[in-house]
Amino acid sequence: MMFEPFKPFVAPEFQVKFATDAWERAAAAALRRKVFCEEQGVFEADDRDATDDVAIPLVAVSLLGVVADEVVGTVRIHLDEHEADVWWGSRLAVEKGYRRLSAVGAGLIRLAVCSAHARGCRRFLANVQSQNALLFQHMHWRSLGELELHGRPHHRMEADLDHYPPFSTPETGFLSLAKLAA
Repeated sequence: MMFEPFKPFVAPEFQVKFATDAWERAAAAALRRKVFCEEQGVFEADDRDATDDVAIPLVAVSLLGVVADEVVGTVRIHLDEHEADVWWGSRLAVEKGYRRLSAVGAGLIRLAVCSAHARGCRRFLANVQSQNALLFQHMHWRSLGELELHGRPHHRMEADLDHYPPFSTPETGFLSLAKLAA
């Protein structure tokens, strides 16, 4: 009799929202450390930087029924320090077991851009690791050029704001059902 390897449980739905509770912010920081320090080795001990002092963290929280379970994705957004209507997204991280679900990363990207759009954003930019550029292109982003950051190839990308209507309740966010990536 053959046994299949253990597959971790993936909650069928999650809430994408601003990180409003201390546990959400702590879990988002831990997920970023896990992805960018432990898995990818981009940073040594921590990926925090000065941007975290001004950025708004967003989270995707898995739900068991109506109860929040764990942070399975995160990204941060912030206003450009030189241009009042330009916003940036960075440090998109998704828990390993949820990466095959297109809805987690896509939901975080959508809330990031739509919530910034509601705050007066006229241009939304991100430096995206090259292996993720195709996902962003499918979500109506365009590459402005290639660059190297932290020793890795990236694309500077810009969202097409016509595809991201302003969303004014990011503190509660929205619910999303898990969908397998194609």
